Amino acid sequence: MRFIKFACLVLFILTVNASLKAQVRHSSKSSKAHLALSIANGKAVYTQNCATCHQVDGHGVPNMNPPLIQTSYVLGDKTKLIKIVLNGFNEDVEINGNTYSNTMASHDFLKDQEIADVLTYVRNSFGNKASAVSAAMVKSLRSAKK
Repeated sequence: MRFIKFACLVLFILTVNASLKAQVRHSSKSSKAHLALSIANGKAVYTQNCATCHQVDGHGVPNMNPPLIQTSYVLGDKTKLIKIVLNGFNEDVEINGNTYSNTMASHDFLKDQEIADVLTYVRNSFGNKASAVSAAMVKSLRSAKK
């Protein structure tokens, strides 16, 4: 009798484990699809709103608009990056020994999801590889701004 209970318990654990593995695989595929969609949508937002200053290739304009390639601004603190998009930026910034001094206007007219998508695109393009930005994070920072 004990053996049967033990066997049933083992069978139950194996079934639950297999189910959880399947859920993780599905979740992983789903999150990859979500990331790909966010990057694709972000590219459209970037082309419309950012490429004029930061250039299509993300290299920026010397001494004016900073590059978006492998910089701490892009790859670092997401909160800081979101605030730059929401509030604009009016400071000289030094990146890789070069100073950039052009003012970036606020882009708070963009929807939370658009900001999340464009920042996810930038953080995963031009040779960058960083985590995604969520619309919830943008929404939270936008409401704290008010």
